[in-house]
Amino acid sequence: MSKPNSEKVDKRPNIVFIMADDLGYGELGCYGCSDIHTPNLDNLATEGFRFTDFYANAPVCSPTRAALLTGGYQQRLGMDDALYYQEMGRGLKVDGETIANALKSVGYTTGVFGKWHVGYDFERRPLQQGFDNFFGILGGNHHYFEHMDRIGVYDLWSGNDTIIRKGYTTNLITEEAIEFIENNKEHPFFLYLSHLAPHFPYLGPNDKEKDVRPNHKSWQQEKDPQTYISMVEYMDSEIGRVLEKIKNLGLSNRTLVVFTSDNGGAHYAPYNRNAPFTGYKASLWEGGIRVPCIASWHGVLPAGEVTAQVGITMDWSSTFLRLANFDAKYEKEDGINLMPILLGDKPEQERTLFWRIKSGPVRKTSPEYWAVRDNSWKLLIEKAENNNRFLFDLKADPGESNNLIEEHPEIADRLVKQLRIWEESVDCDTIVYHN
Repeated sequence: MSKPNSEKVDKRPNIVFIMADDLGYGELGCYGCSDIHTPNLDNLATEGFRFTDFYANAPVCSPTRAALLTGGYQQRLGMDDALYYQEMGRGLKVDGETIANALKSVGYTTGVFGKWHVGYDFERRPLQQGFDNFFGILGGNHHYFEHMDRIGVYDLWSGNDTIIRKGYTTNLITEEAIEFIENNKEHPFFLYLSHLAPHFPYLGPNDKEKDVRPNHKSWQQEKDPQTYISMVEYMDSEIGRVLEKIKNLGLSNRTLVVFTSDNGGAHYAPYNRNAPFTGYKASLWEGGIRVPCIASWHGVLPAGEVTAQVGITMDWSSTFLRLANFDAKYEKEDGINLMPILLGDKPEQERTLFWRIKSGPVRKTSPEYWAVRDNSWKLLIEKAENNNRFLFDLKADPGESNNLIEEHPEIADRLVKQLRIWEESVDCDTIVYHN
């Protein structure tokens, strides 16, 4: 990465990036939900920007999180799919550089609290990837009270060591995040608050005695939507505690807060609202990748704004680097700096974004999908369905109900060519798996 402008270093803001897990587009009050109460996130939107056309880098968790941490398409790391339980030999590069490394190099204290899921190997864990502090889980999900993963391996860590801690995970990571803020209030910090909620196993804060076991159907099955609702509402209340701490310490004017989700809501969730979009997690229909996104910075960003700027997870990496005064993009950075657009210094930009998901070395059941959005046009290819192609005008048809592939074959052909060029530019030269 290029060196920052040293004359601006003293103006660096605190950065708080909050990511929910499997939260659907329509599951917050500020996105139209009437029966899940999320007053803290709704208020965050009232105080800042709400995005209508924001995307996750992938329809599943690990690839999106890898894109956030590296600032580039996850395919550069061979990360088209999510890591499996205790899968070794894959994830972030062992000698790579993350946004945490970059921010740390210019004086930020860095901390991640919650879900990691971008590498089990020692060299791929948070403290070896630029973070000063880590409390949470290495895997993709775990029992919110017993703290083991789906195959029964204990998964709760403090730094590089497992730790025994009683309590509900959503609360535990909040406590650690608040302590991190208190300890670093005098100098710039980067806080990555990576929630597990509302990912399965579906356990609300009062469900300690519920029979949910690893290697058992109870881990993923839940029919009562109230359980899911309680998980989202409790996450919102705990996020509210973090926001209140920032306010009480007088840090609001120098802290950018961003909230989003790692992908769309899951089809098996007992309550799911990807409305008004079609599809779910693990697919490249809009419901799998279009996610809520809110950005607030008191006294800097205007309040109560809604933007149709097309954005994607890795854009925040580029934005954070520019705020830390890294003047130029580094070699594999694929996002854009959103701040000039949010501040009104630049008009909304036209974007061309790409997605791909396919099976990995362990998970063999994932369907293969490709998608490209070019301004309002979107091409979706489903290899699992004999290379079915769908072309949508998302401005006129956000629900993807009207396939225009026969009416506009020339647009589809152009997007296919763009997709092929993109694939050639991001695919790894060599991917070595050690399982």
